[in-house]
Amino acid sequence: MILKDGLILCLFVYLLAVIYVTLFMWNYGASLGPVGPGGRNYNFIPFRSIYRIAVYSPTIVAPIKILVGNIILFIPFGFLVPIAFKSLRTKVMGTTFLGMLFSILIESSQYLFTYRVSNIDDVILNTLGAFIGAVMIRICFFIKSKIWYFKT
Repeated sequence: MILKDGLILCLFVYLLAVIYVTLFMWNYGASLGPVGPGGRNYNFIPFRSIYRIAVYSPTIVAPIKILVGNIILFIPFGFLVPIAFKSLRTKVMGTTFLGMLFSILIESSQYLFTYRVSNIDDVILNTLGAFIGAVMIRICFFIKSKIWYFKT
């Protein structure tokens, strides 16, 4: 019971950290290059900002930080949710869907409550991260079940 409570606490702290990072920590403005208006904005066209980041970034570092960072940010979500909630341990797509909903909540909040960009590409990349985390933990549970099978 203590372990489960600790995992739920860990998930809660992670969710708060993501909210802090995405809503309060910094503002890059619109990542649309010189043609972008900056500040509060939105993008509903898939892969548009990914393309523009690649085209208008003077170095490869910024696109990698932004794109890979969005994926990595949500891997713990996909990993922790099934650990904390047993009913989701075999539901990779269910966990991925929850990650997508959490990302949509963040992107909507960025537009409504901060001077930031709400971006469908962030939702896509965050959802991919949640999926990767869910697959990783599913593999871990599978391996664990095989190890316990051989011990008994």
